Amino acid sequence: QVQLVESGGGLVQAGGSLRLSCAASGRTFSSYAMGWFRQAPGKEREFVAGINWSGGNWSGGTTYYADSVKGRFTISRDNAKNTVYLQMNSLKPEDTAVYSCAAASTPNRSYRVYDYWGQGTQVTVSS
Repeated sequence: QVQLVESGGGLVQAGGSLRLSCAASGRTFSSYAMGWFRQAPGKEREFVAGINWSGGNWSGGTTYYADSVKGRFTISRDNAKNTVYLQMNSLKPEDTAVYSCAAASTPNRSYRVYDYWGQGTQVTVSS
């Protein structure tokens, strides 16, 4: 079992930055692939970024991104702290959504594969 709690959302002007954190409970956190997803009102949940299990590397792990955020967002993980981060730079109004982190046994861009979810944190980008 893995429990996830996000933090770091808020209101920011376009062009600004936010850093989301996702704290996980459970001793097997390092063995899970982690993902960030977002859902805007009236829209489907969409993949934002993912990071694989890093093996013996405390801060490593292959990363992958949605095209819409590539070059602006960075996902990272610290297995020693059981935490995954999403650094969001050059934010745009279209990035406004509820952002959720999730854990899966295998890395994937589909939210259907993820077994555990946090409650989400609101990110609002004003123009």
